[in-house]
Amino acid sequence: MKAAMIEKYGNANAIVLKEIEKPTPKDNEVLIKLKAASLNASDWEALTGKPAYVRVFNGWLKPKPTILGSDVAGQVEAVGKDVTQFQPGDEVFGDLLWSDAGGFAEYVCARERFITLKPKSLTFEQASAIPQAGALALQGLRDKRQIQPGQKVLINGAGGGTGTFAVQLAKMFGAEVTGVDSADKFEMLHTLGADHVIDYRHEDYTKNGKQYDLILDLVASRSIIAYRRALKLDGVCVMVGGNSLALLQIGLIGPRISKKGGKELGLLMLKTNPKDLDYLTVLHETNKVSPIIDRCYPLEQVTEAFHFFGQKRAIGKVVITIS
Repeated sequence: MKAAMIEKYGNANAIVLKEIEKPTPKDNEVLIKLKAASLNASDWEALTGKPAYVRVFNGWLKPKPTILGSDVAGQVEAVGKDVTQFQPGDEVFGDLLWSDAGGFAEYVCARERFITLKPKSLTFEQASAIPQAGALALQGLRDKRQIQPGQKVLINGAGGGTGTFAVQLAKMFGAEVTGVDSADKFEMLHTLGADHVIDYRHEDYTKNGKQYDLILDLVASRSIIAYRRALKLDGVCVMVGGNSLALLQIGLIGPRISKKGGKELGLLMLKTNPKDLDYLTVLHETNKVSPIIDRCYPLEQVTEAFHFFGQKRAIGKVVITIS
């Protein structure tokens, strides 16, 4: 089968499309013939080896040879003898981030707990765009402190894959939403329901005097002092991604600050949960939340897809289609 692999850290040119052996499912796995897989920031980090913490898991000097891609959608071709939830022919989707498998390939093996059934209302491309981005947005708005109607919510990186889900979810929960991104994404953010928009290139949302009940920062780069300044007295800031220094500060100092009461700052570690996927699917079927896809590339153009993704110009998700 064909698979997009990396054997060294670098830019999109480090990706090699190779012919490798088709996997065989273990007793507790299903073999999926893949139809689509989407790019996430985690894929870019695995490719570049940045931020530095990525190398702790993937290898310090060079990555373990690996197939990129974690958000997948496809059709079950075979099942192991211990599999009870799926059978050949089922259309499924899920997030393989915490597994050893990669989705930019023609086939992948996955354990049951990483996937769920795909409804007919979703195309394979749409399904592949949901798992990681949708779950991060949902958990970021819900799990640290339940978002409440009427709250002021700011989403930094609102025009990307996770951000577009977060804007829709925050509006669904009844919040007043401010989206931070580049000006070329403003029209789309307003279409999704954003009440206010900020161009990060011309305005620092931590210095404009406004405060928020909840900040979801998907590209964190500021100091703890800056985040506290932008939070209301009992506000919460949740960081999902960003540079190493900002994440280290929040990881080490945030819990100590939060224990003192009032403002809370913390990191979000994605929890793979098929129930979250099922919930997001219901929201799609009831026209409350939909994946935003900028463009699709065939597997043979995976390098071009990563080049585009790395420019940070994508509005929503970038998807790889697999024939």
